[in-house]
Amino acid sequence: MPIIWLLMPKIKHKGGFSMDELFNKKSLLEILDHVNEGIHMVDKNGRIVYYNKFAQKIDAVDIKRAIGRHLLEVYPSLTYETSTLLTVIKTGEPIFEIEQTFINYKGEKITTINSTLPLRDTNGRIVGAVELSKDITQVREMSEKIVDLQNKLYNNSKEKKSKKESTAKYSFLDIIGENRTMLELKNIALKAAETSAPVLIYGETGTGKELFVHAIHNASKRKSKPFIAQNCAALPANLLEGILFGTMKGGFTGAEDRKGLFELANGGTLFLDEINSMPLELQSKLLRVLQDNTIRPIGGTKDVEVDVRIIAATNIPPEEAVRMKMIRKDLYYRINVISFSIPPLKNRKDDIPILTNHFIRKFNEKLKKSVKGVSNEVMEIFKSYPWEGNVRELENLIEGIMSIYDIEIIEEEHLPLRFRKSKINESDKCLKTALERVEKEMILDALEKTQYNISHTAHLLNIPRQTLQYKMLKYGLKKDA
Repeated sequence: MPIIWLLMPKIKHKGGFSMDELFNKKSLLEILDHVNEGIHMVDKNGRIVYYNKFAQKIDAVDIKRAIGRHLLEVYPSLTYETSTLLTVIKTGEPIFEIEQTFINYKGEKITTINSTLPLRDTNGRIVGAVELSKDITQVREMSEKIVDLQNKLYNNSKEKKSKKESTAKYSFLDIIGENRTMLELKNIALKAAETSAPVLIYGETGTGKELFVHAIHNASKRKSKPFIAQNCAALPANLLEGILFGTMKGGFTGAEDRKGLFELANGGTLFLDEINSMPLELQSKLLRVLQDNTIRPIGGTKDVEVDVRIIAATNIPPEEAVRMKMIRKDLYYRINVISFSIPPLKNRKDDIPILTNHFIRKFNEKLKKSVKGVSNEVMEIFKSYPWEGNVRELENLIEGIMSIYDIEIIEEEHLPLRFRKSKINESDKCLKTALERVEKEMILDALEKTQYNISHTAHLLNIPRQTLQYKMLKYGLKKDA
C-alpha cells in the first residue's frame, strides 16, 4: 500500500467507506509510525507539523522541541534553495528521488533519498508539503569508501608491481574446459584483447563472465593500467552516477570533490557488470562517454577527457533486455561491437569431468587434503544435474564436501540431498514449477497492494525495478485497462 494513499483522508473504497470512517487520527498516526521510511510534513510557511518515528530516528530530532518551528531553524545545514520541502512549497511541483545530505543535531552527516509532494486544500491552494525519506547514509559512505580504496589499491600496486604485472587477477589459462564452444569463445576473446573496442558479454550467473573480462584485460595493451569492476545492480541510481562520473563540491548538498571510476580507470579497463540494471537516464551519459571519450562530474562545468575501454556484461539475453527497455537501443548498438555468449554448464556437460578434477586439485592444495576424484555414480549424477548455479555451483559443491569430509573418493553419500540420484530430473521440474507459481503469486499480490506502482512494488519485494519488470513480462502481469 503506497504511503501517500494513507495521507489522503477522503479517498473512497470500493465498499463506499471513506478513509476518515475507517481510521481515526490516532490509528492513522500509529500506522505511519510503523512505516519503514521517514515521513516529514510542514505547513505552507515551512513550519514542521509532523514527524513519524522513523524520520525522528534519521534526523535525531526531539519532536517536542521541533514541532511548530521553522524547518531551517531545526536544520541549519539546509537553505531555501537546498531544502526539497521548501522548494516544493514554492513551486507546487513534486520532486521524486532526490539525494539530500545534511548534518543532524548529533553532528552526523546524513544522506537520504527524498520524494516530496505538495499538499493542497479542496480549492487547490498549497497548504504544505510532505516528504518521504529513505536513509542511505551507510550506502553512501560505503560507496565512497569503495572508490577511495580502489584508488589507493591501484596507486599502491603501481609502486609495488612491475609494468608487466596486471591489476586484473585471471588470464586465459584460468578458463578451464575443452568444450568446442568454449574454445571458440576463448579465441574470440583473445582477438578482442588486441583492440580497444567495447565488448558485450552475456552469460547466466556463475558461468564465468568475469574470468573472460579479466583475461581480455590481461592480454591487452592496457594490462599495466587499471582494471576496475562495478556491478550496476549493487547501488541506487543516485549513488551509481557519482561513483562512475565523480562529484564536484556543490554538485549536491554535502558533495565533495571526488574522482569517479572512469577517471580512476583512465588508460585501462572498466567492467560494468549487469549493465541491464543501470537506469536508462544514466545509460545516456554512458553513451556520451563511448562517443566523445569525455565525462562531466556531478556539479562540474567542464568535461574531462578519459581513455577507458568498456566491457559490459548482462545476465539476461541483451536483445531481450533491449526489448524490455532495460537497455537503450542506441547504447546496445554502441557497446555491441564485439559480443559473445557464455554457455551455461548444462550445455557443456563434456567439461564437467575436467572442471571437477580442476576444483579437486584446487581445494586439495588450499585445504591440505588428498582427494583423488569422484565415483562413477557421482559423475553420472553430475552429468544429469541441471546446474542452475553453473560452474560456480560446482566449485562451491566441491569445496563444501572437501571441507567437511576426510576422504579419498567423493561418493554419492557425500552429496547434499538435492543431488541424490532418485528422480532428479522430475523433482527438479516440479520444484521449479512450484517456485515459479509462488513467485508469480507474491509479485501479483505486491502489485495489487501498491496499485501497480513499479517503484513501490520493487521496494516492497526488495528487488531492483528492472528485475521486477522482467518478471512481470515473464508472467504476463499487467494492470487491466
